[in-house]
Amino acid sequence: MNLSGILVVAKPEWRGHVVDALNALEGVEVHQVDEASGRIIAVQEAENIHAEIEGVKRIKALPHVIVAEMVYHYLAEDERTYESLPPELQEQQDGFETCAVPAYLNS
Repeated sequence: MNLSGILVVAKPEWRGHVVDALNALEGVEVHQVDEASGRIIAVQEAENIHAEIEGVKRIKALPHVIVAEMVYHYLAEDERTYESLPPELQEQQDGFETCAVPAYLNS
């Protein structure tokens, strides 16, 4: 089981719709909402890292979601052996593999 904390940002006027859409997704539960800024903290439970990544993609695709990024990850037991990061999380920088971090988080 994998648990991930996901920061979701929506325009404040659409916050309620986004919260409802998040709560309707299997394995996703909203835990915190900042009414003024539209920031939402959701926790997602997934079977493995691939399901976790697909879940984040599904959240990013919801209507009125400005941004959604995984900010916490907990891996309980995954029976697969990973030799490297999954392709969805890989980024090349100066010939080295790095975990992809959105540019706005680097400033």
